[in-house]
Amino acid sequence: MNLPIWPRPSTRAFIREARRLPGYSFFDWLHGYVYARWVYLYIGIGTGEHPLAKRTKPVIAWLDRLISSRAARRPAAIVVMPDGAQRPVGFADTYHGKVITLAAATQLVTVKQDLNLGDLEHIVPYATARDIVLQHPDHLVAMMCPCRAARTQPCAPMDVCLVVGEPFAGFVREHQPDRSRWISSDEAVAILTAEHDRGHVHHAFFKDAMLGRFYAICNCCSCCCAALSAHRHGVPMLAASGYVSVQDPELCIGCGVCAELCPFAAVTIADGRAFIDAAACMGCGVCVDQCDLGALTLVLDESKGVPLEINDLMRAALGV
Repeated sequence: MNLPIWPRPSTRAFIREARRLPGYSFFDWLHGYVYARWVYLYIGIGTGEHPLAKRTKPVIAWLDRLISSRAARRPAAIVVMPDGAQRPVGFADTYHGKVITLAAATQLVTVKQDLNLGDLEHIVPYATARDIVLQHPDHLVAMMCPCRAARTQPCAPMDVCLVVGEPFAGFVREHQPDRSRWISSDEAVAILTAEHDRGHVHHAFFKDAMLGRFYAICNCCSCCCAALSAHRHGVPMLAASGYVSVQDPELCIGCGVCAELCPFAAVTIADGRAFIDAAACMGCGVCVDQCDLGALTLVLDESKGVPLEINDLMRAALGV
């Protein structure tokens, strides 16, 4: 594809990677560039929170249809936004999040070597965004969460979205200098741990327009996160971790902490104990670590896919 040479080094790096990717068109690159360059506007309009959302409805609807048709996805779904408004979703179909545990998220921000792990459909069950290609994985950026930034009363703290590796970390840092900062692996782990302790869920995000591969870890609260909102209303933007939470009836006293914190509303309290809806449970592990009695455990569940645990994938790639 013939792409323009832009002056910013991070944009040139994005172009170089795009040129190496078979089947990645100029339209795909442009979509990725717009998304990463103006992510706060992109997410604000997509969630319906930005003042331009109503004015740009015809354009968004046209782009939704175009993106959906180009990617040969299912017909556009309807998502119900926090204010009750309904709108067709096409952009959201191209977001792909894999729920990951705190341990798995920690592994992703402590990788010490470049990696190229492709075609991970058994782990990341999406047709066009399922590769892990880590270049300079120690290049880590914490940025203000676009979903929280779009809300009038956002959760705090704000800088909890982690961009991992190049060309993405450099691009975000160069284009969002006031909303991002370089961090170390230790700082990334601290952010992940603090968000987990708040009851927020980690998602490893993939996106076809972002070179079809892993680029960020979001730490999502159910009140602000666009992906969680869409997931609750039937848009399959998130894949389960590969685990499911299991309750020990001998230990559970039905205190309700797990039900209150579950980001996926998979826990109910009845007859003095917690009941877990295995179909709704995404295996994030929030309830497990919030239970002081140790009444909940994460167990592998084949129906939930395969966990995204990078250390195991690295060992498998090396034949160890």
